[in-house]
Amino acid sequence: MLKVASFHSEHCNNFKIKVLDPMESRIKDLKVMVIDDSNTIRRTAETLLTSAGCQVFTATDGFDSLAKIADTEPDIIFVDIMMPRLDGYQTCALIKNNNQFRHTPVVMLSSKDGLFDKAKGRIVGADDYLTKPFSKVELFEALEKYAPRQLDEVVEPPLN
Repeated sequence: MLKVASFHSEHCNNFKIKVLDPMESRIKDLKVMVIDDSNTIRRTAETLLTSAGCQVFTATDGFDSLAKIADTEPDIIFVDIMMPRLDGYQTCALIKNNNQFRHTPVVMLSSKDGLFDKAKGRIVGADDYLTKPFSKVELFEALEKYAPRQLDEVVEPPLN
């Protein structure tokens, strides 16, 4: 579904029409936490997400992320599996066992694409899994999938 915005021009009686990308409008202003010990992954995700209008918060490991999650209350969390001190599985389990954040989507990040890693992520409560390196499209698709719906996007079933 494309949203269309009309703007009246002061210089003529014509209307200018701008087609808004539905994905951009859905992810704009999302609060996103990226937890990864790789500076490259954190900076790449931060650059892509910031350019799309997201508020981005980063942490270097699970332990570092816990206070930041409580302070920022992100809409979605991306967490690397292999990290020092507190790994991604432990971090995800702590997030999902907290009443305040148990419904916050958690997407696991890993350089491995193994069935075991995905299954273990599901066991600790992960909502999804992205294999690194991920593309801009894959990152945005995860955001779109878990972005909170706006009231005007809720579709009511037809009454018969």
